[in-house]
Amino acid sequence: MNGEQSLIDTLDPDNSQSFALLRVLDSSCEGSIVVDRDCRIVWVSDKYRRLLDLPDQLDIRGLEIESLIPNSLMRQVVNTGRAQLLDLMRFKQSWLVVTRLPLRDPSGKVCGALGLVFFDELARLRPLVDKYTRLQLPVQKPGTKTASRQTRYSFADLIGSSNAMLALRQQALRVAPLDSTVLLLGETGTGKELLAQAIHHTSPRTEAPFISINTAALPETLIEAELFGAAAGAYTGADPKGRIGKFELAQGGTLFLDEIGEMSAAAQSKLLRVLQEREIEPVGSNRVIPIDVRVIAATSRDLEQQVAQGQFRADLYYRLNVLPLQLPPLRERLDDLPQLINAITAQLSQQLSGESLVVTDWLLQAFAQYHWPGNIRELRNVLERAILFSDQGHVSETLLANFLPGISDPQADPVTVSAGASPPLLPQPLAEQVAATERRAIRAAIEHCQGNKLQAAKLLEISRAALYEKLKRLGL
Repeated sequence: MNGEQSLIDTLDPDNSQSFALLRVLDSSCEGSIVVDRDCRIVWVSDKYRRLLDLPDQLDIRGLEIESLIPNSLMRQVVNTGRAQLLDLMRFKQSWLVVTRLPLRDPSGKVCGALGLVFFDELARLRPLVDKYTRLQLPVQKPGTKTASRQTRYSFADLIGSSNAMLALRQQALRVAPLDSTVLLLGETGTGKELLAQAIHHTSPRTEAPFISINTAALPETLIEAELFGAAAGAYTGADPKGRIGKFELAQGGTLFLDEIGEMSAAAQSKLLRVLQEREIEPVGSNRVIPIDVRVIAATSRDLEQQVAQGQFRADLYYRLNVLPLQLPPLRERLDDLPQLINAITAQLSQQLSGESLVVTDWLLQAFAQYHWPGNIRELRNVLERAILFSDQGHVSETLLANFLPGISDPQADPVTVSAGASPPLLPQPLAEQVAATERRAIRAAIEHCQGNKLQAAKLLEISRAALYEKLKRLGL
């Protein structure tokens, strides 16, 4: 019996056992679909048709799955024969939680794949994720090499449905199962480490350690020992027991090298050799250690420009730039702002003992007008401050003006420009702008604390003496 006939038999109502099993699976989820070995649609459930908004008279049997769902990964399941037990799939304006399973004929050969939609709302998955996190963390045995070396993030944490984010997610999903080096490019605060963890989490190395190191934070004299380790007594002040380097800690897993563009020329040379030879030699040791580590590097710098200026080795750049992924800045994905704000405020609400934020249309418009130089990191900081300073979750224009420079403030120091008149050719001196900003921040804090200057000083994170000094100097 060939694979196609076996697949048809599986879906034949006369084949009571197989068809009954498929019916049970379909009744337990939001929809199901089956493709053959060529990824052509063989069967689709009524619920899946309604989910995809397909007309009843439209016959989709024989169509390639990508013609119906452009970003489907069913072909990957058929080609690899590996199941994808839990994944997120974007269709139109919805995120679907899906499972994809290979189907095999009696000889064990893959003859198609079964896709199941378990949830059509991501919120329904949150309790499961939270429960897993609570149960998993205590299982880690303290003192073992993999303890505290697991990832916190997956592709479920990559929030956004803009075209830029959908393209990035699709590229990252294709990259994750591979073993090649990945280079993450993007401005600071765009979520490079989150994406690196998501790639590791989805890769075959997910059970092995994920080791992260910020190369810009390491002194040049210590970076070699941090990366490659050091023998006992290798240098003055070295650990008498020796030191295990990050490459060895990441054995079998993933090593994330953040801010790779900040590495010195000497460190670049040694890193290049490790990537080429796949072995390390600890400082002060003659022992060569073979390594099996996937490297994910990240930088907010323009490496091509650094190469042209002689600040970064061209051979190392080409060794790292195997699978480049560009993370878009927040100002280029403003369509994602509502999703990001909802997700971040939900997290902050839990951290801040139930405090929440009332997200109004005006607030969304104000956020959309801002240029966000710090990207997602800055957005999170602004939202946290807004929650802490808000009046029962409500944020005024005056308060927001303290957090986002350039946002209009009705109570700001007046600078009147008549209708149709041109603005001043020269801006205010920097000292005056700083003073005006301090005045607005102090007024908002004191107003929020109902005149209690001690509490206002705590909110501003300055001492009470410093607050009184500013009040006097600013004439408040």
